[in-house]
This record gives sequence, C-alpha cells and structure tokens, in this order.
Amino acid sequence: MTVTVLLVDDHPVVRSGLRAVLDTDDVQVIGEAATGEEALALTAHLHPDVVLCDLRLGAGIDGIQTTAALRALDPAPAVLILTTFDRDAEIRGAIEAGAAGYLLKEVDPQLILDGIRRAAAGGMVLAPDLAARLLEGLRSPLPRLTDRETEVLRLLATGAANREIARTLFVTEATVKSHLAHIFTKLDVDSRSRAIHVAREAGLI
Repeated sequence: MTVTVLLVDDHPVVRSGLRAVLDTDDVQVIGEAATGEEALALTAHLHPDVVLCDLRLGAGIDGIQTTAALRALDPAPAVLILTTFDRDAEIRGAIEAGAAGYLLKEVDPQLILDGIRRAAAGGMVLAPDLAARLLEGLRSPLPRLTDRETEVLRLLATGAANREIARTLFVTEATVKSHLAHIFTKLDVDSRSRAIHVAREAGLI
C-alpha cells in the first residue's frame, strides 16, 4: 500500500530535497505547503496519510498549532514533525498536540521514510534520546506560564522596559512588576536576563 505524504516547510529548497528522497515505491508526496494555513487547506482537499511538518513556519500558525488543527480534522492525518529544533518544551508540545513523532532534519533519510511508514500505521516515532528526554520532562514538568506572563516575557526579551511593556499591554507598571515577580518565581530566577535565558532554553518563548 502506498503512503501519501504532504510536505509542510517554509523553505522551497527543503521541500524539494525531501520530495527527491521520499518519493519511493511505497511513499508518495502528493502536495507541498509553505504555511500551516496552506497545510490545513491542502489536507482537507488531498487527504494525505501523513503530514511531514516543520516546527517553525514563518508567518501564521506554527508547527504545533498546525498539528493540533490537523488532528482535529475528520479524517485526521498522522503528523510527523521534522525540524532542526530539539528543545524539550517543543518536543513535548508537539506530542501533546497529537503528533505521531518528532525527528530532526539531520537524521538519515531512511529514518524519515521509516518514520513515515510507522506513523501511517499508527505508531509513534521518536529517536531514543528524544524519547528519554520527553520522559524525563514528564517527570519534571516545565513551569506553566499564563498567556499574559508569556506576553510579558516575550516583550522583556526584546529589551523593553517595564514602562514600555505596560504601554504595549495597556496595563499599569505595577501590574507588569507583579507579572515579573510571578515569572521569576515560576522559573526560579532572580534577574530579567536569567528569566529570558531560562525561558528560551525551555522553549517557552
């Protein structure tokens, strides 16, 4: 049986390279999308067995949001993340969104093909080291920031001062300071620079 695949990546050269190595006797690339929105539209039209999706897709929804939306379709394709990003929060976010697996672009093309076949058959696809990290992450959960705390942290990462953050979010400086206090506590840090570093390492921003 031939497994049909939709490629989702915002770089045309990457899609072209993947198509070249993935089109085989039992795997057929039937479409390409550059954005999550295009992926949803094409999936509804083409009904691929597997969507091979990057994590970062430029403008619009990202790979995790795209995965969740694809898995909500009926029928829903299996979604396999193929990316260069291997932060624990992103791996866990993709799996929680319904991805059948998570592979890094540096792997051998044969492993991607095997992963596609396994995902189409309903299996999970995770490299042993990623699986071990995912399990460890579940044992030691990452801090959960609220949407507003994440907004504050993202603005903080741009170098914005409290006054600028308050103006952008239409809140008082006192509110911003309160959010920062909660963020510092959750991330177990004592400075703005450390909060930004920890959040980036954890994939929270």
